[in-house]
Amino acid sequence: MSQKLAILSVYDKTGLLDLAKGLEKQNVRILASGGTAKLIRDSGIKVEDVSAITNAPEMLGGRVKTLHPAVHGGILARNLESDENDLADQKIQKVDYVVCNLYPFKDTIAKPNVTVPEAVEEIDIGGVTLLRAAAKNHTRVTILSDPQDYGHFLSELEKGEISEQSRQQYALKAFTHTADYDTAISGYFRNQYAGNGVQQLALRYGANPHQKPASAYVKEGKLPFTVLSGSPGYINLLDSLNAYPLVKELKQSLGLSAAASFKHVSPAGAAVGITLDETERKVYMVDDIDGIENSGLAQAYARARGADRMSSFGDVIALSDKVDVPTAKIISREVSDGVIAPAYEPEALEILKKKKGGKYLVLQIDETYEPPQQETRTVYGVSLTQGRNDVQITPGNTFKSVVRPEGGAKLSEQTLQDLTVATIALKYTQSNSVCYAYKGQVVGLGAGQQSRIHCTRLAGDKADNWWMRFHERTLNIKWKKGVKRPDKSNAIDMLCSGQVPPKSQFEVEDYEAKFEEVPQPFSPEEREAWLSKLQGVVVSSDAFFPFVDNVYRAGRSGVKYIAAPTGSQNDGAVFDTCDKLGIVFIEQSTRLFHH
Repeated sequence: MSQKLAILSVYDKTGLLDLAKGLEKQNVRILASGGTAKLIRDSGIKVEDVSAITNAPEMLGGRVKTLHPAVHGGILARNLESDENDLADQKIQKVDYVVCNLYPFKDTIAKPNVTVPEAVEEIDIGGVTLLRAAAKNHTRVTILSDPQDYGHFLSELEKGEISEQSRQQYALKAFTHTADYDTAISGYFRNQYAGNGVQQLALRYGANPHQKPASAYVKEGKLPFTVLSGSPGYINLLDSLNAYPLVKELKQSLGLSAAASFKHVSPAGAAVGITLDETERKVYMVDDIDGIENSGLAQAYARARGADRMSSFGDVIALSDKVDVPTAKIISREVSDGVIAPAYEPEALEILKKKKGGKYLVLQIDETYEPPQQETRTVYGVSLTQGRNDVQITPGNTFKSVVRPEGGAKLSEQTLQDLTVATIALKYTQSNSVCYAYKGQVVGLGAGQQSRIHCTRLAGDKADNWWMRFHERTLNIKWKKGVKRPDKSNAIDMLCSGQVPPKSQFEVEDYEAKFEEVPQPFSPEEREAWLSKLQGVVVSSDAFFPFVDNVYRAGRSGVKYIAAPTGSQNDGAVFDTCDKLGIVFIEQSTRLFHH
């Protein structure tokens, strides 16, 4: 057998001499470049310069050393007759081992006040080519990019052969090394050349002020949104980029304008544009909005915001359609952080730009944008990847399987619509999650609870509070002049949730100061009587109901339809409880966890 050949070109020289000694001991011919060759030679180990096979000197200040057919032909040659003939014609020897790691580009750009020329000088060309060529041909060539692997490599070499598994693992490391290197380079030049807001957007900070630096970027093309006003923060974008696909899907599935009110990466409310009656306009505080009766989008947002006004305080708004003046007027008077929509009428945009002294966040999304099928996130330094949740939820296909009652009546169009609203909302809600919907809108949503029953209770309590706002006593509250909308919302929530402070507490003075006439708290009997009037509510769950307590709790809030995946060992008991309460159970066959 001919003598084995190794090419060494490393920046990190950790363990290099021990490796070279081991190669020499196994009669491997060693070629090396630049400083690598010098260190080996100075230690008394036999080494040749790469020029021994290229017959070309290092040039351009050392920037060209290994870029030569004699090097890469020897690395990329396979055990094929045609390749052997090519090598013989060019008098090229096969390369068996490549040892290479790269200039520390990350360390260079981490230095304060580093210049672009300084960063450019640290971009390795020949080393990346060596790594990639050897890794590509790893069925024959061994590529070492991590000094920690030298010991294992030498132990196998002493036994006579590098195993296929080792070559595969070394190749993976090499590809990862070059990928990480290229990511660092592209990230640096994205910061230098991309232009803020085109491919990358600098953010003030991350989730908290001490988490800096922060940015939003795409690796290819340009960002799918444009900033028309304000400056987005990290959490603003998390909300916006979860909220918009929710309303986009609602519009696609139901053919109606859609809106969502998002807080802390879950919807506080979501709805489609169903006509508001006079009472609903009053409950949602939009009875004085001119033109709302002609705007499906404005009515959708009034419902989305009005479902849970307390949770919607300081929301990010997502809208499926071009924003019109009535919608902008609703937004202009509520406490909100920003809005994302595909387009804006000029007058509506001017209204929004005036909000927060001109700092209100207005994002325009490219409605044709489709995200990649694979999504990746990093948690504690570990990258997680998965296929995007692209399941389509439609009235006609998602809710066809009615489990109970057997042979039950066909679901009405309104019920199917409500089930669609609830289920699409869950797709973008932090799990565990349960959603109550009625008349085209979310009326109660439980998000991020570790226990399913606590989700169901939280969402049910919100649905109950929502319905109590339609009670005559709530509608006829007499407010003192000058009470602000958020204070009204808080007082209404306290009244409707049974949280009116006792007379013995200092808080009662602040509560009662908001009214011309202090409303009488609801007695348990009054609450029960009024809540019994609400019927036909739907519930959707992002996973199966493991216990019947969920069904009982849902039934107390007027629920007559439950959609959930099946598969629990307790399915039978859940179905029987639905039968007992007169609730229709629909199998929604896709689990919709969202994290």
